Amino acid sequence: MCFSAQASFSVGTVLVGIGALSWRAAHGRGERAFAAIPALFGLQQFIEGVLWLSVTRDAPQIAAAMTYAFAFFSHLFWPVYVPLAVLLIEPDRQRQRAIFGCALLGLTVSSWLLLSMSEYGVVAQVHSQHIEYVSRGDLGPLTMLSYLIATSLSPLISSHRTVRAFGALALLSFVAAYLVYSVWFISVWCYFAALLSGVVLLHFRHRRSPALGSSMS
Repeated sequence: MCFSAQASFSVGTVLVGIGALSWRAAHGRGERAFAAIPALFGLQQFIEGVLWLSVTRDAPQIAAAMTYAFAFFSHLFWPVYVPLAVLLIEPDRQRQRAIFGCALLGLTVSSWLLLSMSEYGVVAQVHSQHIEYVSRGDLGPLTMLSYLIATSLSPLISSHRTVRAFGALALLSFVAAYLVYSVWFISVWCYFAALLSGVVLLHFRHRRSPALGSSMS
């Protein structure tokens, strides 16, 4: 997370636990993709915790590896995985088509950011108790909007109330992180999104039927 290694490890541990509960409550591969979101965010927080330690203890090789591992999740993984996970639990065909469009957009954004990272690289540096991820080819306005559509609009399209709540909270946290922590936006928003992924567990706890594609949660 943006404040310390201890905070990242603490949040990561809680999220892995939430992910385990979500995984146990899920039915079938489709639901498990969505259920895995908290644990995957937890893994990302562990990575940033190790990054904190490597930066503060002058271990540049580990810091570089953890920087790219974190950037894999923040830049490449989530804009593809979130819409696909939402798509796999969506029963309505019209909504499926719209969410699939978000997934294609997410794949486009991820591919563009992969090319950008390959050309310019990415560096993590600590400023004012926050980690800033710096790249000359980083998120421009159009790329950021496309990223936001893939990761936040796709859950908002869902017919499940709890999934829509996850998308709405992700969108609100995006705005808050950008307005208050614009310099450290990537780290802070990933932290907010990680905390919000606890809503995933609510999806499985409050659904009316265990069947995939059942009535609205």
